[in-house]
Amino acid sequence: MNQPNGQILKDLVVHKMPFGKYKGRTLCDLPVYYLEWFASEGFPKGKLGMQLQTLYEIKINGLEFLLEPLKANR
Repeated sequence: MNQPNGQILKDLVVHKMPFGKYKGRTLCDLPVYYLEWFASEGFPKGKLGMQLQTLYEIKINGLEFLLEPLKANR
């Protein structure tokens, strides 16, 4: 399941955090320190965990520019 999938990126700019301190915030707008916390404590299981882990990799590697066109179209 490690194939490139554009839908994953689209989901990051549309789906909202379903719980916790940032409940209701769009995933792409979560702060890096929150994603770092998940990286150290463990990402949730399932699709949300995969989304958060993908977003974490995007943010720590300076790839947020990949999300900008998608944010503009939401």
